[in-house]
Amino acid sequence: MADGTAHLHTHMRHAESGGALEVLLPVLALLACAGGYLLLARRVRRRNPVRGWNPWRTAGFCAGLLLLAAALLPPVAAFAHRDFRGHMAQHMLIGMYAPLALVLGAPMTLALRALPAPHARRLTAFLHSGPARLLAHPVTGLLLSTGSLVPLYFTPLYDAVTGRPAGHWLLHAHFLLAGCLFAHAVAGPDPAPGRPGVRARLVCLGCAIAVHASVAQLMYGGFRVAVGAPVPQVRGAAEIMYYGGDIAELLLAAALVATWRPARGAVTRHAVRPAQ
Repeated sequence: MADGTAHLHTHMRHAESGGALEVLLPVLALLACAGGYLLLARRVRRRNPVRGWNPWRTAGFCAGLLLLAAALLPPVAAFAHRDFRGHMAQHMLIGMYAPLALVLGAPMTLALRALPAPHARRLTAFLHSGPARLLAHPVTGLLLSTGSLVPLYFTPLYDAVTGRPAGHWLLHAHFLLAGCLFAHAVAGPDPAPGRPGVRARLVCLGCAIAVHASVAQLMYGGFRVAVGAPVPQVRGAAEIMYYGGDIAELLLAAALVATWRPARGAVTRHAVRPAQ
């Protein structure tokens, strides 16, 4: 952490070089996602006015996009560029809170109901494929999201990645995709063929809670932390990870309970019921 000031100045220079582009690109991407989701939801409502589309799903997805906007735009983005505590707050929003809200929007179910039949069949075939089953497994999401914390913060990887604008955006993409995979695998309402039962998912969630707490405590104690930031910032970031991670994982557990549907009658344990 001795090189924290130099790394911080480098990080701020890269932020300044992005200028308006770092604001414009996220805004355009988020607006495109919101527009696409709303168009598909309208198509579903027109196809089946009686069944329609659950407005709470739309609210959840839009809330996820708003959380992403809060993380990627000023003032949080500016704070993240100049302070490691800001990075951690950004990490929590992009990697934990926004993914849960996006996943609860059931975008895959929406696509299956809105797309023309041939495209929907191809999407269904992909969801039943080996790679999709692997990605939908909670262990995969656990390794990609929580498992990446140790190499990121306890090796020179963080400074190497955030020292370049492209690396910084790749890190954001990793947080978001890994968070969405884990949230989907644990509590997603979308179809996930081959997803294990509730007990296995609770075990994976418990492992995530334990790893988050352990990493936060090691960071707070300064044990082999390889982040180029002053000690007070690292300790503050560790507190954000500890408490922010706990809250996010409690919300994920609540979502798991809320979306859990026990087997009934002749329904097998492998049956998949789409979200409404």
